[in-house]
Amino acid sequence: MELLKGAPVSAAIREWAAEEIKQLQGPVPKLAIIRVGEKPDDMSYERSAVKKMEAFGLRVQTFVFPKDISDEEFKEAFQKINKDPAVTGILLLRPLPEQIKEKEIEAMIDPGKDLDGISPVNIAKVFSGDPSGFAPCTAEAVIEILKANNISIEGKRAAVIGRSMVIGKPLSMLLLKENATVTICHTRTKELPEICRQAEILVAAAGKAGMVEESWVSDGAVVIDVGINVDENGKLCGDVDQASMESRNLLLTPVPGGVGAVTTAVLAKHLIQAARSNVLQ
Repeated sequence: MELLKGAPVSAAIREWAAEEIKQLQGPVPKLAIIRVGEKPDDMSYERSAVKKMEAFGLRVQTFVFPKDISDEEFKEAFQKINKDPAVTGILLLRPLPEQIKEKEIEAMIDPGKDLDGISPVNIAKVFSGDPSGFAPCTAEAVIEILKANNISIEGKRAAVIGRSMVIGKPLSMLLLKENATVTICHTRTKELPEICRQAEILVAAAGKAGMVEESWVSDGAVVIDVGINVDENGKLCGDVDQASMESRNLLLTPVPGGVGAVTTAVLAKHLIQAARSNVLQ
């Protein structure tokens, strides 16, 4: 087994970002991170995103709201951030508390500032193959890892375990755009291990710790583990049982240190692209 680590991919994006920032006119691009409540997962991702933006030489501001904020109050505050010309891009940490109508917030966000691809406009662009929209950062991070490691996607059999609008579905569309033959799977798919064994590129994004076992993977496969879970010992782990893969002839992204490291780099990339689009308008 050979590990496909995220750090070199993130470093390459950082080099690209440094050159792009030099060429931008006007103020340094600014990211607004919006968080409601104190969920550990949200706070962890926020810290990671802030650290990455600062490392890339970009500006970032966090907006934190109480968990019990009303739908009306949140929408009013969100719209102020959304319309602020000083804000280049927005990262909204989801899911939102149940009292907030999340779909309405998704429809409100300016597509040009929607760096994580949650607006109906950007989703439609991803599904239609229009490159002018922002895809969800994690989905795009998978493509970045494959390309950075010179892994051919065209013509390959790809299986994606997961059907969420955050990763599974948009990633399937991105792989299809690269001319892969894609099978979308999920935890209720019949004969799932057999389908996975047929895949040359296997993406695990079901959110179930250690779900993908050694017997599910064929020799020579590229396995991208998008899962972020906590095992019985309190340690971070993915959807792939990495320990069982040690003696296998395959490529695997580790957890941690794999896709997650690239996701925040893609967020920074999207922020710069948003700034560039603003200059051209």
